[in-house]
Amino acid sequence: MTSLSTSVQAGSSVGHPAYSRTFPCEPSTAEIGRKLVSDALGIWHLDNLVDPATLIISELVANAVRHTPCHSIRLVVGRPTGTRVRVGVVDRAPSCLPVLGPATGDDESGRGLLLIDAVADRWGYDLCGSGRRPWGKEVWAELRVEGDG
Repeated sequence: MTSLSTSVQAGSSVGHPAYSRTFPCEPSTAEIGRKLVSDALGIWHLDNLVDPATLIISELVANAVRHTPCHSIRLVVGRPTGTRVRVGVVDRAPSCLPVLGPATGDDESGRGLLLIDAVADRWGYDLCGSGRRPWGKEVWAELRVEGDG
């Protein structure tokens, strides 16, 4: 299993910590992502956000696996501000943008972004690299930190 103390690079984002690491773009990475998110939130004493944040990272990984041709993805957990936690997946498929669409009762898939939209405070994507020739994108979702985090 991934451990923040030994395997994850720490950085900073607006004065707040961030954790990220690159993994294979495959379904088993969702479990690693849940552990990464859970560990980071535990370090920040935000255990109340573990359930929604692990659901979000699972869905973001599943979307990358299903909708991109990428061999690897970068999982990111950060605190862009003191009142927000951001969970994201970076891939090298800037033309495969997420689209929130309706899912019917008979659909066996296609509900990932609907779940994220329902659970997250907000979500979106950012293109990575030059505006003219982006090399990838980050699909992210944010959760609001209640009280002092």
